Amino acid sequence: MKEVIGDIERWRRRGLRVAVARVVGVEGSGPRDPGATMVVNEEGEVAGSVSGGCVEGAVVTEALEAMASGRVRRRTYGYSDDEAFAVGLTCGGTIHVLVDPKLLDVYEELRQALAEERPVALATVVELPTEAAAEGGPAPVEGGPAPVAAPGSQPEPRVALGATMLVGDDGRVTGSLGSPELDVVVQRDAAGWLVSGLSATRHYGWRGESRQSDVAVFTEVFAPPPRMLIFGAVDFTAALARVAKVLGFRVEVCDARPVFATRARFPMADEVVADRPERYLAAVGAGLGPRDAVCVLTHDPKFDVPAIVSALGTDAGYLGAMGSRRTHADRVRRLHGVGVTDEQLARVMAPIGLDIGARTPEETAVSICAEIIAQRTGKLAPSLRDRSGPIHDPREQSPVPAAAERS
Repeated sequence: MKEVIGDIERWRRRGLRVAVARVVGVEGSGPRDPGATMVVNEEGEVAGSVSGGCVEGAVVTEALEAMASGRVRRRTYGYSDDEAFAVGLTCGGTIHVLVDPKLLDVYEELRQALAEERPVALATVVELPTEAAAEGGPAPVEGGPAPVAAPGSQPEPRVALGATMLVGDDGRVTGSLGSPELDVVVQRDAAGWLVSGLSATRHYGWRGESRQSDVAVFTEVFAPPPRMLIFGAVDFTAALARVAKVLGFRVEVCDARPVFATRARFPMADEVVADRPERYLAAVGAGLGPRDAVCVLTHDPKFDVPAIVSALGTDAGYLGAMGSRRTHADRVRRLHGVGVTDEQLARVMAPIGLDIGARTPEETAVSICAEIIAQRTGKLAPSLRDRSGPIHDPREQSPVPAAAERS
């Protein structure tokens, strides 16, 4: 959407109506990801793309017809469909396109947020189980016929295909999907996706029920993914990088030893850097914010002390350090020696992770990511830092050979 706003504004200054076509779902090998946008004005001028050229002509026709009828349309293009094959969708996948004959209801707020680079989530009703929706028409709206309810039941809310709601990372909400109860639930989910930086489609009941599928809502997130900086190219690092990627983090691995900091060892990472941690944080630390995490896994004082000192100078929302209690006690002494205060040390989650009995690198990665989530959401959960005694209870039995204590 951001890429076509300039064209939209240029057409609006000319007094032209504009239709918006957005990819709201992809199955298989789609040419563009969900959120890809193409806009068409009433004179047939086009900006943006929904398929890289495969079905653009057909979507332009849909957009012009939608402007003529004033009705929102949902169209599916797949290789097996005669119509889709005819217009050239040969990638083998299927795309679902929502065509709105006008600009989004929350367009002005979205345009301003993107201009100010404020993270926002755009929630859109993209599918309804009604005959009107299946044919591309809107569900009943204010002023139209109300849905018929069974005796003794409540009428269905007036949820319309194409209805939009904008959710900011500051909790500000603009627009509505047509049901106050649905709005509340989608707002909650959108807040979670804003943190992860991921876009997603989820099904709800008319009033936001989680186990029903009356309404499909596509929530597109306009925010960079959170970053996780992992210091130390050790065996736990690969597992942590994999789990963090599942949660939507951009993962950066840094180690001062070039022989260990290699792309071959960490192919799942977005970036692998051979440098000292304090130098790397001096270069990138100013860009870290509350959604970002720094994990120090070196448990080697010549690396983890400067890494922690440098990380304390950033606004990263999470800072954790691996090591046994004995290792961390020695680390605290060294940190005090370079001027770190107890108040600053309160930010450091060490030993790192939630107290879930994790032993393998993979289990440890889950415990670290769970602690990051718990700290972000403010939920009470047992952290290893807040418990005394050994990290691993000798009475605990593991179904697999135990990994060496995280010393």
